[in-house]
Amino acid sequence: MRHLVDDRAVVGLTQALVAIDTQNPPGNEHAAIGTCRDALAPFDAAFEEFEIAAGRTSLLATVGEPDPAKPTLIVNGHLDVVPVDFSGWKHDPFGGEEVDGKVYGRGTADMKGGIAAAVEALHVLRRAGTEPACNVVFHLVADEERGGVFGTDALVAAGKVKGDACLVPEPTGMDVCVAERGLLVAEVHVHGRPAHGSEPRNGVSAIEHAAKIVLALHAADFGPPDHDLLGRPTVNVGVITGGSGHNTVAEQCVMQVDRRVLPGVTRDDAVAQLKARIDPEIEYDLDVVVFGEASELDPNHPFAEQVRAAVIRTGGEPRIIGMSFTTDARFVRNQAGIPAVVCGPGGIAQAHTFDEFVTIDALVHASAAYAELYSTFGA
Repeated sequence: MRHLVDDRAVVGLTQALVAIDTQNPPGNEHAAIGTCRDALAPFDAAFEEFEIAAGRTSLLATVGEPDPAKPTLIVNGHLDVVPVDFSGWKHDPFGGEEVDGKVYGRGTADMKGGIAAAVEALHVLRRAGTEPACNVVFHLVADEERGGVFGTDALVAAGKVKGDACLVPEPTGMDVCVAERGLLVAEVHVHGRPAHGSEPRNGVSAIEHAAKIVLALHAADFGPPDHDLLGRPTVNVGVITGGSGHNTVAEQCVMQVDRRVLPGVTRDDAVAQLKARIDPEIEYDLDVVVFGEASELDPNHPFAEQVRAAVIRTGGEPRIIGMSFTTDARFVRNQAGIPAVVCGPGGIAQAHTFDEFVTIDALVHASAAYAELYSTFGA
């Protein structure tokens, strides 16, 4: 299949998508919908736009006339990208510059390049004179980077996610990811009592108590059992703000905590395990900002094997892996009950970084592998 991939086409679509600013916040994924429609129109796609907030648009595209005798494969890709700090970039974040076999720009790896490869795979099959062995449905969604509330989460809740399997072309280096940790983001509000800065023991310092919480939580070991693909759960205290002035004992301090959890851990479990490590004498409130359950698919599931076989047949040597972070695959696995595999071009090391890039060879390989998958799923 690789010899049938048009590298200029897949690079061109990657560049066209990267040129559209969909930084989240605010998202504005609607700006990319026209380009996605144009890319899929040659395949007689039927389109539905799904929007629950202004500009936060997801596109559902069913390729050709569905055949009820065939299984349905969902391709789920997010159109939003993380914000850009222009000061750290040598290449234009929205320029899609091609240099030494790499395409640079925000979203090249995460994950507009993966979307472009999934579309190019349809062209590959057409050049091969064949059709997909399955119904192919694209879900090009909003808001993955900020938790999926306006995207896949909402699609599942509305009953829009229906299929027999799901491919998520997030950057994995074309390894086959079947498990990912869950995410708890919490804000801890620590309460103190102000006093003059020259008499610190006349007050109660919220900053001092927050420091104790940081020491209790940050990088704490929550113990065994280890997960074969995901290791152990983690906690990161990533943001802390507090106090009102150098000459006043801090009356308040707020920290943001990022906790990654393993399959089977509920929101209540995750919160209780945090609170169990905090000194009960400290006065605080804990508010959950985001919670997403961990998810996993049996590594020996037939769909995982099919994805792996497609990558191997196109020249890859994929590993079965887990991810320490979360993707929209969790909604598909957990809430929709559909087997989902994450497998895409580029590396997670390039995602969310300065001068994000994807190699052209990776885009070509992904296009060929997805074409193989389309031609074998349901055959």
